[in-house]
Amino acid sequence: MLQGTGSDVGKSLVVAGLCRAFSHRGLAVAPFKPQNMSNNAAVTEDGGEIGRAQALQARACGLPPSRHMNPVLLKPQSEVGSQVVVQGEVIGNAGARDYHALKLSLLPRVLESFRLLGEGRDLIVVEGAGSAAEINLRSCDIANMGFAEAADIPVVLIGDIDRGGVIASLVGTHALLPASERNRVKGWIINKFRGEKTLFDPAVALIEERTGWPGLGVVPWFAEASKLPAEDGAGLTTGGRADGTLHIAVPRLSRIANFDDFDPLAAEPDVDLSFVSPGQPLPRHADLIILPGSKATIADLQFLRAQGWDLDLAAHLRHGGRILGICAGYQMLGTAVSDPLGVEGPPGSVAGLGLLDVATVMTSAKTLRQVEGSGLGHPVRGYEMHMGQTEGIDRERPLLTLDGAPDGAISADGRVMGCYLHGLFAADDFRRSFLAALKPGRTGDLVYETMVDQVLDRLAEHLEAHLDMNRLLEIAQG
Repeated sequence: MLQGTGSDVGKSLVVAGLCRAFSHRGLAVAPFKPQNMSNNAAVTEDGGEIGRAQALQARACGLPPSRHMNPVLLKPQSEVGSQVVVQGEVIGNAGARDYHALKLSLLPRVLESFRLLGEGRDLIVVEGAGSAAEINLRSCDIANMGFAEAADIPVVLIGDIDRGGVIASLVGTHALLPASERNRVKGWIINKFRGEKTLFDPAVALIEERTGWPGLGVVPWFAEASKLPAEDGAGLTTGGRADGTLHIAVPRLSRIANFDDFDPLAAEPDVDLSFVSPGQPLPRHADLIILPGSKATIADLQFLRAQGWDLDLAAHLRHGGRILGICAGYQMLGTAVSDPLGVEGPPGSVAGLGLLDVATVMTSAKTLRQVEGSGLGHPVRGYEMHMGQTEGIDRERPLLTLDGAPDGAISADGRVMGCYLHGLFAADDFRRSFLAALKPGRTGDLVYETMVDQVLDRLAEHLEAHLDMNRLLEIAQG
């Protein structure tokens, strides 16, 4: 189990790299994360949902995503509450204190998923969440040491040197852990190193002396990590690519979800993709503005208006711009979003942006399915993940056909469109045609899915070069 000294230390990518590296060694490997908190999710083949990072890790193993790879997924809907997904299915919403009380009752199902995932496997690489030393949450922990002790598995700690304080983070974690958990830790990894590694040698000796835990490697900064799907929005870029001839802007909603939809656009060398932060205007002269997915459509529609982005969208259209909405963004573009059952919060209805002649009604049933079809005359595939049904006149001009049925809508003037399909831009031919419509004559040769696999291969090689991989296997074997 790879646990961290904190959040965003690179656990997800290290796990993905280890999964690919050990798979290359001929082992049957699977990823596992007992509990995840993320609005970036993926749909499994059997209609469940898991964290997007675990889907990437599954890909690194050459496996389809399974609901058992991430048995507890929390999808934040407010500052203190989340939707709770257990073994791929929504069981309800819970505030932070209520979920803290609920966690231990979920441990048997987490252990069940761990057992089922391990059948026929040589190795499971487990990812922790947040910090290994969150002692205020330890009594009900199922994400870090609580799981490690219940499953009786060894732990390796990851510290992030790029953020600073990595020596104190590792030594401090040792100081805070009780003896049984200290003994479960079999070593540590320093991640995101920049500079001359020999200058860190004295620190390696100091950490080993203070903790008694051996160092298993210092991993240099892996710049290509930005080409892989991210788990959370902490690293969303602001754009500014000098050679970008196409400018695409995405408002950074307060509950933005599934923003990895736009990774293929960011990977295009002539596209400047920018995530616009709250308090900043949407660029009037962008070639395209995309309204992204959100975990709370009505709340983020209100948030969008509070930023004045509704006025920016209107100005963008007046200047000949185009707008695309995906999932919740599609719902916002309509005339109304109604929530009569209180699915997202208090029951009610709000006016949409009125840029598409459609309306959405939230329903208690959640649509979760992998789909394929066509758009602009090219194959597309991906997944739907939404609560709500959208109807209206503009659906007579669908953007896509999915599993033989129309999906999405296009305005009468053709400059506003929306759909429910996540993963739309990963389809190379569709993406090229879509971008060519923004800039006639534009071509491109990016093969996105191949690029992702190539980056995973290079990540695996990177870890092989800088970690004691044989020792990690010995630790896993006990």
